[in-house]
Amino acid sequence: MSSIKGAFSAAATPVNADLSPDHGALVAHSKQLLADGLHGVALLGSTGEANSFSSAERMAILEAVVKGGVPPEALLPGTGLCALPETIALTRHALSLGVTKVVMLPPFYYKGVSDQGLYDAYRHVLDSVADDRLQVILYHIPPISQVPLSHDLIGRLIENYPGTIAGVKDSGGALDNMLGMVRRFPTLSVLAGADPLLLPLLQQGGAGCITATSNLAGAQLRTVFDKFADPAASAQVDAAQQRIVALREASNSFPQIPTIKAMIARRYGAAGWAATRPPLVRLSNEQIGKLGPILDKVDADFPA
Repeated sequence: MSSIKGAFSAAATPVNADLSPDHGALVAHSKQLLADGLHGVALLGSTGEANSFSSAERMAILEAVVKGGVPPEALLPGTGLCALPETIALTRHALSLGVTKVVMLPPFYYKGVSDQGLYDAYRHVLDSVADDRLQVILYHIPPISQVPLSHDLIGRLIENYPGTIAGVKDSGGALDNMLGMVRRFPTLSVLAGADPLLLPLLQQGGAGCITATSNLAGAQLRTVFDKFADPAASAQVDAAQQRIVALREASNSFPQIPTIKAMIARRYGAAGWAATRPPLVRLSNEQIGKLGPILDKVDADFPA
């Protein structure tokens, strides 16, 4: 059976005016996500602008969140970088803080690499870390990384590291690919990377999600996760799913990550949350002005 199950947040990372990470705001946000009902917080993924931060900054972020009182067992930081020594260092650092679950991109700079090359990369990391506590969620996000993880590669990794390869986050957007993994790998936690796909994935044996709109829709995602199989709760699940889909669509009104951050800024009444680290650009005042009525309509049509 899958070892990692739940609705997890691909948390955004707030930045200060000087572009440094805002540790205090991130601690507060992480605690709020857990209070929303989410099972955990996946820091420093794509939504968290991970690859815009240095390894030292990423370590300091994780340390601050743990020191701030977020339970290590609720954290799933991204540790995959292009350089294997950095992936090893970030993974070891997470373990040193009691964080045992990580989301691991493959090395993603070189395109068209073979399954053998990707296997060798993951093997080197896992053999170097060599810690039985470690649970790795592989990260399949070909629209951005352009380095897909094939089912054969995943199967080979599970076969050789059965206690360590715990899951896969599939952000490719193809439900059929996720369902294929559910059928082929019964021990693997298959986690949707898109909020609307949580429900159909759960209905076919999937394990949950790690998603961006969870920064706003955590309570609804938890409702779907908890009650999707309960016929008596079908109306409640449908209402939650409608709000999830509407918020996801709203987040795509403009470039997604800056839009998610603007939505969080609106949620907290904290304009600083809208800031991004270059090369991403925060929404303009004009865009934020257009986003407001879209979100007002979501609230009116699909109340929380």
